[in-house]
Amino acid sequence: MTTVLIADDQPMQRFGFRMLLESQDDMTVVGEAGNGIEAVNLIARHQPDVALMDIRMPGLDGIEATRRIIRSGSRTRILIVTTFDLDAYAYDGLRAGASGFLVKDALPEELLSGIGAVAAGDAVVAPSLTRRLLDAYAHHLPTAPDGGAPAAPSDPRIAALTDREREILTVIGQGWSNTEIAARFHLAESTVKTHVTRILAKTGSRDRVQAVILAYDSRLVTPA
Repeated sequence: MTTVLIADDQPMQRFGFRMLLESQDDMTVVGEAGNGIEAVNLIARHQPDVALMDIRMPGLDGIEATRRIIRSGSRTRILIVTTFDLDAYAYDGLRAGASGFLVKDALPEELLSGIGAVAAGDAVVAPSLTRRLLDAYAHHLPTAPDGGAPAAPSDPRIAALTDREREILTVIGQGWSNTEIAARFHLAESTVKTHVTRILAKTGSRDRVQAVILAYDSRLVTPA
């Protein structure tokens, strides 16, 4: 049974999500929050598998709520719920530690499959879409005094990787799928999956989305 918390300041939106989720035999809603403070407190209490997190809520917004939940070490995975698929707020949500984002007009089956994927440890947002989002808001990243990209910082997470793992992290950041990586490096897809698992573990990335963000932050990948 996948447990879900719904955080949204619109009662009708919460009602719609609840009706959909509770129509499923393998999902249950453990709570509803109308603002970020309630979301943080309810997640600390119930530790749901997944939280659907609205962005614009009174008091504490969904971005800061996500940041606090991730920093607390919670096992809950966050799905940012946004009105637009390339929203600066969605960008901030991913950088705060969310495992992906959904648009509010997503089809019911898309919402259900997204929740299931995140609960299983996958990221909802395809790496290529994550890269498109990061490219769109790359001006948030620090720049060198001359306006160019600064040199890659001495990041111990990157230093811990083997040369092959660093190569694979680079192409993950470029939006490559496991199948594409296997073809490029002449590896079995199962071997690629093993490398990805090790990369996530060594870098402390919660999922593939966070690995893409790390590739940007460490300048293994630069905006297109």
